[in-house]
Amino acid sequence: MKKLVLTLALVFGMLTANAQFFVGGQLGLTYDNDTENTTFRIAPEFGYAFNDAWTVAGMIGYTHMDNYNSFYIAPYARWTFFTKDFVSLLVDGGFGFSTGKHKGASSVNGFEIGFKPGIAFNLTDEFSLVAHCGFLGYRDKYNGSSVSGLSLTGNDLSVSLYYKF
Repeated sequence: MKKLVLTLALVFGMLTANAQFFVGGQLGLTYDNDTENTTFRIAPEFGYAFNDAWTVAGMIGYTHMDNYNSFYIAPYARWTFFTKDFVSLLVDGGFGFSTGKHKGASSVNGFEIGFKPGIAFNLTDEFSLVAHCGFLGYRDKYNGSSVSGLSLTGNDLSVSLYYKF
């Protein structure tokens, strides 16, 4: 029993030796001329980097449009597969659940599961800027949209700022 506990403690210590927590998120305000809708989005993120390649994290967000409000939660795992100097290429794989309501209508629940490719710019040892472009997977009424396959719309473009500690 002592050997098992010692082995588990050693493995956990090796996995977390270079680990770091981080906080950050997204903040957005957009206006669509075609639909004359203003959209406000806030999505704090928190996570834990096991090493330079693997991270687990989660996002809790709120979106408000002129006649629609949505709350969502989205845990994900991040794989950083290429790093050169201060630039890294990554892909986030995860799922999300949302609940939203159009004014005067009943609530609608949605979900998504898929991958989001991105690029990270490590500005300093503590601060990183991460941009995602696109979504590959399945999304059903998630945060007001649905897609099956590849999506490269403006709704799938995001920029986040992270602080590592």
